[in-house]
Amino acid sequence: MEAVRNTIAENFGGAAHAVAGKDSQFDISKDVPDLSGKVALITGGSEGIGYATAYTLLKAKAAKVFIISVSEETIDGAIEEIKEQLGSKYADRVVWLQCDTSDLIAIAETAKKVRDQTDRLDILCLNSARGIMTYQLTDYGVDRHMAVNHIGHVVLTSHLLPLLKETSSNGTVRIQIQASNAHQAASSETKFASLDELNTDLGPQEQYGRSKLAGILYARYLTTHLNKSHPNILINATHPGFVETKMSTEDIHEPYPILGYAMDVGMKPLKKDIWMGCVSTVFAATAVTKSGLYICPPAVEEPGNNLSQDSAVGEQLMKLTREIVKDKFGAQSVEKGCPLKDY
Repeated sequence: MEAVRNTIAENFGGAAHAVAGKDSQFDISKDVPDLSGKVALITGGSEGIGYATAYTLLKAKAAKVFIISVSEETIDGAIEEIKEQLGSKYADRVVWLQCDTSDLIAIAETAKKVRDQTDRLDILCLNSARGIMTYQLTDYGVDRHMAVNHIGHVVLTSHLLPLLKETSSNGTVRIQIQASNAHQAASSETKFASLDELNTDLGPQEQYGRSKLAGILYARYLTTHLNKSHPNILINATHPGFVETKMSTEDIHEPYPILGYAMDVGMKPLKKDIWMGCVSTVFAATAVTKSGLYICPPAVEEPGNNLSQDSAVGEQLMKLTREIVKDKFGAQSVEKGCPLKDY
């Protein structure tokens, strides 16, 4: 019965969260701690779950929120809404940096801009993502799902590590990685053995699922290595649930022109809005006290599938990630002194 209740709470909208166990509740309207003086960074923070997260952190008095996203139109709309709902002083705390998380050189440059504008970073939300869409390679020859949803975030985190470590010397730092229960769509044969494996077209759902599996493995990898040496840095992966966002209303029509309507329109009554969709994200970013978890809404600890718990697969994922970055961008970074450290 508890498993059924949690499934409802984790995935669906309306009053679904209320059916989760008492120890797994988290309410963004009353349970977010005071964030005065805290600095946050959110990728994909100008719309959808990322925007709801940014808004919630600002409402909780975060001193500064960096938002990394691509569209100037969406950030303008987001800042205007924050100004209207919370006031200009809150909107003025937003720093927007335009960047595509698949562009690894731009990510490194963006991280430098962040370091130049703050001496602390308390919250890092790795939220931006390519959704369930068709297979595509980046211009440097890597599966775009893995590039956007995983590799770009690893590079960003690596460049921000000194700042995160320094901040953790005087308090708790939280890194949240947006995963999904769609990680279960990844093949049980996933090994992360080579670039050729990553660049094999597996279909929209499995491509997406594999990139979300990588998110859980990355959180647990950082917990094994980074949290061990810096116990004040907590790293956790999250599942937001079935949320009404651009991914589920527009992007889904790209791989499934007709069947996409089932998710867009047919499933609309079951979806969460972005405020319910950001609950597990905000919990992981502000209140969680453990590391290496896979957190489902509202604040339910789930194990994930067997593959997501396989530390050997996680080690291989990160080995391959480093190899790809070095091979594709070594001349622009490693050969110029970048240590390419991920913990």
